[in-house]
Amino acid sequence: MDIQLDPAGDDLPLMANTSHILVKHYVLDLDVDFESQVIEGTIVLFLEDGNRFKKQNSSIEEACQSKSNKACKFGMPEPCHVPVTNARTFSSEMEYDDFAICSKGEKDTSDKDGNHDNQEHASGISSSKYCCDTGNHGSEDFLLVLDCCDLSVLKVEEVDVAAVPGMEKFTRSPKLTVVSEELRNQIVRELVTLPANRWREQLDYYARCSQAPGCGELLFDTDTWSLQIRKTGAQTATDFPHAIRIWYKTKPEGRSVTWTSDQSGRPCVYTVGSPVNNRALFPCQEPPVAMSTWQATVRAAASFVVLMSGENSAKPTQLWEGCSSWYYYVTMPMPASTFTIAVGCWTEVKMETCSSADLATERPFSPSEADFRHVGVCSHMEYPCRFQNASATTQEIIPHRVFAPVCLTGACQETLMQLIPPCLSAAHSVLGTHPFSRLDVLIVPANFPSLGMASPHITFLSQSILTGGSHLCGTRLCHEIAHAWFGLALGARDWTEEWLSEGFASHLEDVFWAAAQQLTPHEAREQQELRACLRWRRLQDEMQSSPEEMQVLRPSKDKTGHTSDSGASVIKHGLNPEKIFMQVHYLKGYFLLRFLAERLGDETYFSFLRKFVHAFHGQLILSQDFLQMLLENIPEEKRLELSVENIYQDWLESSGIPKPLQRERHAGAECGLARQVRAEVTKWIRVNRRPRKRKRREREEVFEKLLPDQLVLLLEHLLEQKTLSPRTLQSLQRTYHLQDQDAEVRHRWCELIVKHKFTKAYKSVERFLQEDQAMGVYLYGELMVSEDARQQQLARRCFERTREQMDRSSAQVVADMLF
Repeated sequence: MDIQLDPAGDDLPLMANTSHILVKHYVLDLDVDFESQVIEGTIVLFLEDGNRFKKQNSSIEEACQSKSNKACKFGMPEPCHVPVTNARTFSSEMEYDDFAICSKGEKDTSDKDGNHDNQEHASGISSSKYCCDTGNHGSEDFLLVLDCCDLSVLKVEEVDVAAVPGMEKFTRSPKLTVVSEELRNQIVRELVTLPANRWREQLDYYARCSQAPGCGELLFDTDTWSLQIRKTGAQTATDFPHAIRIWYKTKPEGRSVTWTSDQSGRPCVYTVGSPVNNRALFPCQEPPVAMSTWQATVRAAASFVVLMSGENSAKPTQLWEGCSSWYYYVTMPMPASTFTIAVGCWTEVKMETCSSADLATERPFSPSEADFRHVGVCSHMEYPCRFQNASATTQEIIPHRVFAPVCLTGACQETLMQLIPPCLSAAHSVLGTHPFSRLDVLIVPANFPSLGMASPHITFLSQSILTGGSHLCGTRLCHEIAHAWFGLALGARDWTEEWLSEGFASHLEDVFWAAAQQLTPHEAREQQELRACLRWRRLQDEMQSSPEEMQVLRPSKDKTGHTSDSGASVIKHGLNPEKIFMQVHYLKGYFLLRFLAERLGDETYFSFLRKFVHAFHGQLILSQDFLQMLLENIPEEKRLELSVENIYQDWLESSGIPKPLQRERHAGAECGLARQVRAEVTKWIRVNRRPRKRKRREREEVFEKLLPDQLVLLLEHLLEQKTLSPRTLQSLQRTYHLQDQDAEVRHRWCELIVKHKFTKAYKSVERFLQEDQAMGVYLYGELMVSEDARQQQLARRCFERTREQMDRSSAQVVADMLF
């Protein structure tokens, strides 16, 4: 594959040569400096060359093919797992007892000379010449290519792992007595392949090796999207050093991190899950097939809390007055894009009361003490897997913590804290074993560009979900919990197949939320039909307002998952700022899964889903893995002419609305909750037509109390009316207390205000644009398209107040609208 790099283009290049060499483990040792808005330190990479992991994968695939369920063979990419896409899609975990590296190690890392005077090295390597290297150039040196942008790389060196006491146990060959490249590489090979039950020992040795001295600087060069490293004379991946240390620092404008202030005005920083994922946080291998584990030591001022993707609930260690260190680790291999960090003056929100029953349910498990009776054979690479932990399989509610700025702790106690246990329990009742052992939930700053983002062990939620009751908070929480299975424990091998995470999470959020509310089957069906009605309306709007080429769920068709010989690839539309605001992969994916569930029946469908999760957790998948296994596991009479090819053609590889969905929506009867809304709409139209002075005998309309989703549908219907009088709008606001509803309802209310130039409520629009930035971008367009001077002035005023703190992609889209 000849990759043409255009930094101004919409496609995102993944440059790492994962076909030749893989990072198996990262050790990060970082300092967070809020004054300079820089994260700096070292990252040590433990590598495995292609010959070894190709053999491993072929043996795994052979084992899979010997199973009666031949669908298993589709799920065997290189190592196994997937990232979160928008970086928001992937990962999964479990918690063990907090594991602290020996105190000596902590001391050594804190005092490390991580900031030599090395200037950026200009080695003269031509990035274009090497970016698609084949792993062996004959007389040329092998090149390790890492995904990297917006970073200052200061120095790269080989790590002398042989200098670490006790490492001689990893040298099997008696011939290797003299310290050499071959000896060091053999030590790393043995270390990265230790069995899962020795995970603590493995982490300890990783930490010790990461602190070993360097044994020679390596040549390196950087370009827009990559870091290339070589060692003179190392002509193959096998010869290349298997443990390297990179000294680097981030840049304040780096696209992987956001430096901002929280709602209490305190400084904070968090990873944004942007299209460039983590490559502006640390040099890494971004292709999803590059599954790795990690451990990280992060130092910050003592007033800050460091949260991270990690299996342990880390506590701060004071290094010296005013400085604390936090340590996290992960033993489940995952893509580097799933790594998440947030540092700020967060407050842990505590439950006001906690029952003994809750405490009993939430007892943490450690693989070191776990009963590893095999509940079923796993097909992924070896790691301490919760699906093989008999105790973990029955754990309905995993341990969880909530963090927020101090000014939002009350709101978190009132809504979020009450919802986490029932939502976790509901998810377990539907899908079984929680893939991760614990969950941190963080209320991120107001500029966060979406309502939520799931990462291993940690979920970011927008402040917008905390207002207006429990409905939006509950549904969004269920959506992010669903990503623990779909997006994290199971991830897409090709990032263009986002429906495999977002479609599943959208479908499952309704199922989880109904179970969390303990609705009757009829109530659950009514609520889900109403949400389907709302999503149908959104999908129709999306089809009308988005380019056809971006409406396709499987744009690469038969080439999905293909890479160049080196493992490099390109993500279509990955850098298009508008893509972040598109929901086509959520909506079409949701309707496909709903279509399948209805064709098969809920019992058959969800029984299969649990089987699929067990077969493919810890792995990367493509659409055909899911569809092939589904069709092979359902009775012939329920297939009803379904085939993988038909589903591709109707749902995944065509733009526009799928024909089966069009037929279903046109033939389907309206649910009771939607009919109730239509009756209320009729009343409001009558009210709007009445003259200002009514006849005395004229009866006042009596309006029914509506659910939040019904209010959204009501306001959408009223948006279709050509005119609504100020008197009607004022009555509407008063009847439903619209200014106090959740953000979804208030968004539709703001649209009504803008459409009908209801000047008395312009303050509500200003408030929404500032406090609900996760949802406000569309409103800027509505304000500008009206060509009303006062509305355009309002839009520009709000943008000027927030643009410095606004998410970069959001700011770019809004600026294009305004100027």
